[in-house]
Amino acid sequence: MAHWLMKSEPEEFSIDDLAARGREPWTGVRNYQARNFMRDDMRVGDGVFFYHSNCAVPGIVGIARVASAAYPDPTQFDPQSDYFDPKSTPAAPRWQMVDVAFERKLPRTISLDELRRHAEALGDFPLLARGNRLSVLPVSDAQWKTILALA
Repeated sequence: MAHWLMKSEPEEFSIDDLAARGREPWTGVRNYQARNFMRDDMRVGDGVFFYHSNCAVPGIVGIARVASAAYPDPTQFDPQSDYFDPKSTPAAPRWQMVDVAFERKLPRTISLDELRRHAEALGDFPLLARGNRLSVLPVSDAQWKTILALA
């Protein structure tokens, strides 16, 4: 089993939204590397840290699981969607997504600042890399365990 961190702006979709819905398609990813992680590497059952970004206190707020294999993101075909891609077709979709299922909300946010204070223990954690803005990131087994211990 692999582990991941997936970012969402809480005003758009929060851990509470996922808790209320139980399971949700992770639409709107428009970065090729993040798409490739979902398409090529994610498997049903993989663990996911749910991360609130672009907010007062960015950080890990919950745990989810990958709940489906990758499949074409329907928003790429919808001209009314903010994520419409006119170069993508149903016969040759560019963008893939997975469904995620809620597991639990953490008792507190593990903030980005707190994660930075544990940078040595987290090693090459991609979230802490300067300039990294990917919305889907791999998390090693050791990093997963270290972060869970912070909760």
